[in-house]
Amino acid sequence: MALHELKIKNRIARVPIMQGGMGVGVSRSRLAGAVAREGGVGIISSAQIGYDEPDFEQDICGCNLRAIEKHVRLAKQQAGGGLVGVNVMVALQHYADHVKAAVHAGADLIVCGAGLPAELPELVQDTDTAIAPIVSSRKAARVILRMWDKKYGRTADLLVVEGPKAGGHLGFAPEQIGQLSALDYDEEIRQIIQEKKLYEDKYGVQIPVVVGGGIFDRADIEHMLELGADGVQLATRFVATEECDASLAYKQAYIQAKDEDAVIVKSPVGMPGRAIRNAFIQKAEQGRIPVEKCFQCIKKCSPREVPYCITQALIHAVRGNLEQGLIFCGANVGKIQEITTVAALMRELTA
Repeated sequence: MALHELKIKNRIARVPIMQGGMGVGVSRSRLAGAVAREGGVGIISSAQIGYDEPDFEQDICGCNLRAIEKHVRLAKQQAGGGLVGVNVMVALQHYADHVKAAVHAGADLIVCGAGLPAELPELVQDTDTAIAPIVSSRKAARVILRMWDKKYGRTADLLVVEGPKAGGHLGFAPEQIGQLSALDYDEEIRQIIQEKKLYEDKYGVQIPVVVGGGIFDRADIEHMLELGADGVQLATRFVATEECDASLAYKQAYIQAKDEDAVIVKSPVGMPGRAIRNAFIQKAEQGRIPVEKCFQCIKKCSPREVPYCITQALIHAVRGNLEQGLIFCGANVGKIQEITTVAALMRELTA
């Protein structure tokens, strides 16, 4: 099967591959710019993106906004005309500010998950930036598309579907994750595609569907395209590349991980997540890890009650302090055997 272009609003990616957004600091300008340069869609995560700014602890919000603009512009410079987007979690305290900063910097696309992006169309009003909600079910797609239709008289420019094998935060109840079979979720993807056709017909537009979660090789890509998807999203595979913005130790953790090391954890965000079982997760399983400092990341966070500080854990991980770090991953992390380059990975996936 030949791979076709991915059309998002009035933009075109040469190949239908989107790199998933990974925070904190795992997918910033270096990775996103490299993916975009190879014809895919590179995605920067805005979650605590300014963690390594010199005044981060004194001005967390300001550093994140400054870093969003810096990394979008750097990625666009590297992209050679390719598409660069920003993933902004709805659960973030400064969600709206992050979206506006990304748009101001010239992001081609805003992708939003970890909550209901009810106001997203308003945040990009009078701009040409495309918007894409992340959904995990037909019900979620229906709620968002109906809401935007009634409130704003518009629809999504792209739908990102994340299945139960995805990494990081998952849009499923914990008991669903292990119960959904591949065949069941294939049918859910077909239903989501049917749902968006109602709004394509109403607005006379195309709403491409990109599916992520467990996509590892060319066979997985072709399977999703055969289901009716327009493209795929991969994140885990892009971690083990030279261009990934995480530390070498972080990447080595992926290479060393076995299938059984990918486990479901309780995240302070209020959603289950998939991560590599390590010393930090074992410690968290034994009891609450006290929060020493609040990094003002999540809207509904009570530092006295959360099981651990997710910002601190993710910063430790991206810097290579893995014993104290949370290492998010997808279900197929055990298949990764070596560090490659973005160009070589894209050739493998598209050849």
